[in-house]
Amino acid sequence: MKKVLIISYYWPPTGGSGVQRWVKFTKYLRRFGWEPVIYTPENPEQLSVDESLLTDIPQGVEVLRRHISEPYAIYHKFFGASDKGAGVNPLNQQKKTFKQRLVVRLRGNLFIPDPRRGWVRPSVCFLTKYLKDNPVDAVVTTGPPHSMHLIGMRLKARLGVRWIADFRDPWTEMHYFKHMGLFPWTAAKHRRMEQRVLDSADAVIAVSAPVRDDFQARTSTPVYLITNGFDTDDFASSPAALPKDRFTLVHTGLFASDGNPLRLWDTLARKCAEDRNFKSQLRIRLAGKTDVEIFEALKMRGLQDNVEDLGYLPHFKTTELQRSANVLLLPLRDEPEYAKALPGKIFEYLAARRPVLGIGQEGGAAATVLSDAGAGVMYDWDRTEPVRNFIESAWERHLAGEDGPLEGNIEKYSRLSLTEQLSKVL
Repeated sequence: MKKVLIISYYWPPTGGSGVQRWVKFTKYLRRFGWEPVIYTPENPEQLSVDESLLTDIPQGVEVLRRHISEPYAIYHKFFGASDKGAGVNPLNQQKKTFKQRLVVRLRGNLFIPDPRRGWVRPSVCFLTKYLKDNPVDAVVTTGPPHSMHLIGMRLKARLGVRWIADFRDPWTEMHYFKHMGLFPWTAAKHRRMEQRVLDSADAVIAVSAPVRDDFQARTSTPVYLITNGFDTDDFASSPAALPKDRFTLVHTGLFASDGNPLRLWDTLARKCAEDRNFKSQLRIRLAGKTDVEIFEALKMRGLQDNVEDLGYLPHFKTTELQRSANVLLLPLRDEPEYAKALPGKIFEYLAARRPVLGIGQEGGAAATVLSDAGAGVMYDWDRTEPVRNFIESAWERHLAGEDGPLEGNIEKYSRLSLTEQLSKVL
């Protein structure tokens, strides 16, 4: 069996969407003739913990953990403990204090490409020795943080290893890059560093077609599309019947203030005012990290009693919640770059087979996936009438007891199928 070294900052018991991609690949790689070895920090910054993800790691997989020194302790001391994780992403948080603006600027200009930069040299030294005694057939780095790619690039230069750079998000074309307060020469350094990674890798993987095309236009290195997906094991049990006395809208994962669907909240508030039964049955269930501006907008519209803030849930609880929804909410970030993004949750939404209401770029990558799968719709942030019609239709189906699961061919997004694609790239 061939071996692949996977270098990832995120690994269980750390929770969140950044962990699941390579945990699921690791779960299935042996079926395609590859033995994974994981290299990850032993003390990473953790905004959430999910012990349940450990059950997806096959028995006997080698996990190498090494200490990492990060500047976040100074950050939290500067802000105070209450600021830790205060926003979904402080880089593009809409309401920043002076101290937050200062630290974002310092972060972007001092730590290139990111605050994990200091882990590159010790990791290269450790892995150089490890790989000489324990050779592998390929190395994969997954970012962000993009410092992981610098480790792969240096290992390739030293040892000649075959190296794949997996981009879960873009680098300089990421929507928050312009919010980092970068000096022109710092932004140029980011771009040079990104280009070196693209040109030095033996292969590059992107998670959406537009990002793949952007990368391929900039490098002769082959760039492959392997999206995120869903694990059929997470949806193996039969879903419970939807309650007849509750009309539930569900959002899971990060819910950022720059994707606040105000016209949807307006629609729900108006419907509550017009229909007492709707108001009594409406539940807006939010699981994961939600920015305070979302709750403020709901309260301003009198919807606070209809909201349930569930916080971070173990992954298996999240998939149960998704399947309990009358409507799954997919608000995208109101940034032009986000038209190329495919949030990881969209694929589990497909597997939940519940109708998806997307608020975002109507011609973007996420809209295309929803349309192709027959799973839902995507409306621009200001499209009030189509959103109102969608909610009315979903409400009528609920009253008529016609909330059966959606059909559609989504097998190409299963983690097993995606791992097969990865094995071919390897």
